[in-house]
Amino acid sequence: MQSELYSSTYGKGNVKFLKVKKDPSNPTVQDVLEANVQVLLRGKFDESYTKADNSSIVPTDTVKNTILVEAKTTDVWPIERFAAHLAKHFTTKYGHVDGIEVTIIQAKWSKIKLEGKEHAHSFKHEGPETRRTYLNYDKHTKKLQLSSSIKDLTVLKSTGSMFYGYNVCDYTTLQPTKDRILSTDVDASWTFDPTQIATLDDILSQPKLFDTTYNTARDVTLELFCKENSPSVQSTMYNMSHKILETVKQVGTVSYVLPNKHYILFNLEWKGIKDNKDLFYPAPDPNGFIKSTVGRKGDKAKFFCIDRCS
Repeated sequence: MQSELYSSTYGKGNVKFLKVKKDPSNPTVQDVLEANVQVLLRGKFDESYTKADNSSIVPTDTVKNTILVEAKTTDVWPIERFAAHLAKHFTTKYGHVDGIEVTIIQAKWSKIKLEGKEHAHSFKHEGPETRRTYLNYDKHTKKLQLSSSIKDLTVLKSTGSMFYGYNVCDYTTLQPTKDRILSTDVDASWTFDPTQIATLDDILSQPKLFDTTYNTARDVTLELFCKENSPSVQSTMYNMSHKILETVKQVGTVSYVLPNKHYILFNLEWKGIKDNKDLFYPAPDPNGFIKSTVGRKGDKAKFFCIDRCS
């Protein structure tokens, strides 16, 4: 039997750093960015797999060293810009590297407020919530895909959510309700329109766009979650996606993954309490799991393959 290598990629993951940025006019005013970076290379590496010839391999330790040196010597804010910088570096320095995937996960640190003002250089960690970006770039076609996301933003509201009018059959036990707890771990991602963010230089030249888009996506998610009297998770996530697309013209698609975390009223009738409406059991599983991707009407062909930030 003969075999053939169909595809391959390799690199380094879990390359972690924290960078401090000082205000040039007042060095005590500082910002921090903590990141976890993964870089995967594609190219003319076939013989390292098929003939045990390592001569083309850029060692993964070299990939790690490069990430750290570039993080030291260039601006890592925002992470989308740093991803594009790494893509340009690796595909320029190594002629046999044809393409690259860069994934960056940014921890959420925010400045501590004292007496209503942000402290100059003290921070608090905001839990598991992260900001992420994923860049896939091909050197020969010059095509790229850039997507960013918010992951593990946990939210809950104790009222303002309904669920009724659903399909009922002989397997249905769920009772309809016009007032329930709604809670989820938000995983929201957006892919930039490849006709507007078409080159690495498009990313490198407009860093403010990516912070603005992230802030818009986060603000819209929280605003509609709070304000909408939600008829269903499906309806609310669609409305969130629509508003982000309406606000940021460079975004081509918006995706949400929203697990519906259930809170179930305790049955306390054994104690003679028949009207319990405020004591709930946080059920760890099973949970609802709802996904959607929304784009502008007529643009679906641009996004035949949508990779999410992992």
